[in-house]
Amino acid sequence: MKTVYTCEKLTQDFTNLGIEKGDTLFIHSSFKSLGPVKGGAGVVISALETVVGQDGLILMPSFSLLPSREERIASWNIDMTPSTVGWLTEYFRQMSDTYRSNHYSHSIAARGRGARAFVADHLRREGYESPWDQYPWGKTYGTHSPMFRAYASDAKLLMLGVDYESSTYAHLVEVIHWNRNLTEDPDAEYLRLERKELGAFWEALGRLKKGEVGDAVCRLFYIKDYVDTLVEEVERNPRPYVI
Repeated sequence: MKTVYTCEKLTQDFTNLGIEKGDTLFIHSSFKSLGPVKGGAGVVISALETVVGQDGLILMPSFSLLPSREERIASWNIDMTPSTVGWLTEYFRQMSDTYRSNHYSHSIAARGRGARAFVADHLRREGYESPWDQYPWGKTYGTHSPMFRAYASDAKLLMLGVDYESSTYAHLVEVIHWNRNLTEDPDAEYLRLERKELGAFWEALGRLKKGEVGDAVCRLFYIKDYVDTLVEEVERNPRPYVI
């Protein structure tokens, strides 16, 4: 018979993994990887909120990744468009006092201290260019985007039951690398990178914590360390990582 996990057990598992009071935490997740949870997705969020405390901030992607850009644009409604990146993210998006950034494809949802302000400026157009930029929305990974803000504020990334294929921060590695190249060559090609190869390189460095939360194998590390290290590696040795 499978173990049914309680809020108390998940709270202890998250704490053992290294999540701390006051953390800003960006989460990629597979809800089903946790195994049976008494109370469902809401209990997982409650456990996370308990661990980061009242001064913490929880961020999740609430992406709308329909097959085409045109479909994403036509269907976008900040209040109604569902997240397409997992049940936990969709549950989180719909909770009261969750705030969502205004971006037709790469919106971010936030709860906790300063959540509204953290996701408020995704319509602004300063910072890095990317292939997903589309007027009137702001820069997808620009200075005021929530994903860049999490990177700049030294937030942690929790990979809850998912592997590096789910690490959207590989796109920020691509974007930073491309924008550096654009300063020297306005026609520089945007390089798509192999997420699993990058993940294997990162994992081998050992600058992360691994453990189980419920049945889910999890990874926890600092976003800025991850992104900056991978940018440096791609610039030094791009060949193994380019798709």
